[in-house]
Amino acid sequence: MKLFLFAFSAAALAGCSVPPTRPANVARDDLVSTQAYVTRLVQHEMALNKVPGLSLALVDDQRIVWAQGFGFADVERGIPASAETLYRVGSISKLFTATGAMQLAERGRLDIDTPIQRYLPTLLSKTQQLPATITPRQLMSHHSGLPRDLLKGFQTPTPQPFSSLVEDLAGQPLAYEPDVVFSYSNVGVSLLGTVVQTLSAQPFAEYMQQSVLAPLGMAHSAFETGVSNSPLMAKGYRGREAIPEIPLRDVPAGGLNSSVMDMSRFMSMVFAKGSYGAHQVVKPETLHEMLRSQNNVVPLDFNFRVGLGWMLSTLGKSTIENAGTVAHHGGGIGMFRSQMYLLPQHKLGVVVLANSGSATHVVDHIATETLALALEAKTGIQQPIRSKSAWADTPLSEDVRNAYAGDYTTMVGPVHINADGNGLHVNALGHDFKLRPRKDGLLGLDYKLLGIVSVQMGTLSDIGFSLRTVDGRKLLVAQAGKQAMLVGQRIEAPVSLGAWQQRLGDYEISNLGDDPKLVKRIRLIKERGFLVLETTMLDEPDQTARAVLRPRSDTQALLLGPLADSGETVRSVIVDGVEHLEYSGYQAKKIVNRNP
Repeated sequence: MKLFLFAFSAAALAGCSVPPTRPANVARDDLVSTQAYVTRLVQHEMALNKVPGLSLALVDDQRIVWAQGFGFADVERGIPASAETLYRVGSISKLFTATGAMQLAERGRLDIDTPIQRYLPTLLSKTQQLPATITPRQLMSHHSGLPRDLLKGFQTPTPQPFSSLVEDLAGQPLAYEPDVVFSYSNVGVSLLGTVVQTLSAQPFAEYMQQSVLAPLGMAHSAFETGVSNSPLMAKGYRGREAIPEIPLRDVPAGGLNSSVMDMSRFMSMVFAKGSYGAHQVVKPETLHEMLRSQNNVVPLDFNFRVGLGWMLSTLGKSTIENAGTVAHHGGGIGMFRSQMYLLPQHKLGVVVLANSGSATHVVDHIATETLALALEAKTGIQQPIRSKSAWADTPLSEDVRNAYAGDYTTMVGPVHINADGNGLHVNALGHDFKLRPRKDGLLGLDYKLLGIVSVQMGTLSDIGFSLRTVDGRKLLVAQAGKQAMLVGQRIEAPVSLGAWQQRLGDYEISNLGDDPKLVKRIRLIKERGFLVLETTMLDEPDQTARAVLRPRSDTQALLLGPLADSGETVRSVIVDGVEHLEYSGYQAKKIVNRNP
């Protein structure tokens, strides 16, 4: 899911410097050429994307065959990045939290198919919004339907304990019904961490240190709200500017500090069926269950697969083919980015960590290139040459044009498809694209600079689109190679916006408290009959996130994602006699007399 979002929003509409030439063939056991190429690739990507420091490690079963740092952990002090440099690994933390939870399941203290209210009775007493069917299994596989985040207090100088989410979720409805669709949730994993803390009768970080990190020999790693005090800790950067890391409330979801050397030990544990040295961290059958697809019977997930903690599907150029299960997870928190890929069948794994907010694509690209070449060196398995499907010669039929034409709510905001003459035109993310038929039967996006010159769009060029109907929903589906994923659903504009018509305008958050000010502008507009919420961040003033708001009553509306009848809730509330819009813990009041 994240890979599709990144591909769509970061589609390259301009040229860039030429990357190093990839080896056409890698001889058996030849890691020298792999290291030489990847080293040049790392240097190229770091320079291109202004990444100060990066570390990687390649693991073959129980051996770390390559671990190295590039650039600087601390530019100002001239401290180079190394294999021992500590980074915030972000959401890779979720794999460790899931491992800790499964240890408790092995001991009979946690039933992953029992409602979490059994372990967190306060959650049941505080709110009737959460159904009694949410289970730890659904939390680990992101099928609980919980909101992605509770943004208020997510990162703040003095964060509340993550266990406070049990209280904070009082009155918060689900975004989706459980097991309807994959919906990534940091909140869900933090609730899982609260369960772990409750059942272990230990502070979460202490339990994880004793039961997971220490048995793995991850001596320099720890779950913390912020950066480590260790001299090995890297600084985070935006471009060449050092940015102080803001402490995190949701520690189980993203609070692990680690190095590629320590992370390598975790990968070796997976390859050894749950053991590391003299320690059986988890049983083989537990590890097998964590790597087993949990959502085979969820129609709206199509063939997107997720395990317990692990992502099991990839998209586009991140795909490793003909190698069995590809288990992976990435992370991004503050100015740190991370990516880890494992091939359990071949006992190969790679982890890449970086100290730059612009390294999302970098860590993924380097990880997959390294792993693909290592796979070839170990097994002789080469990755197929992927070519973009050619454009079809025949124009779209009128029936096809009419079928696609209309409005959609999608994971990247509202999308309008217009049938014009013999073609289809798409407006999305502030750009106009042409939707053209391809020879593989799918439709592809074509972007013309100034309406004249076709431009290559990176990963987005590899994605084809189709319409499918599932359970009566008319869906827009993306496909890259064999991987299909839900993009959005066809929607019709409401007859009237009702009371929400009077709420159009600009807003500002009034209960920011100690949270950092990240939002430049919040605007509620009417567009093509729809209520649309626009948000512009201070650090990305040229990019505006947009989402359709679907009124459910005069005081509640759904912030739509890929489905037309589900999403997180926005409320109209009265605070000190003034109307506010409330979302994810924040309250925003309308700004009077501001020029648009």
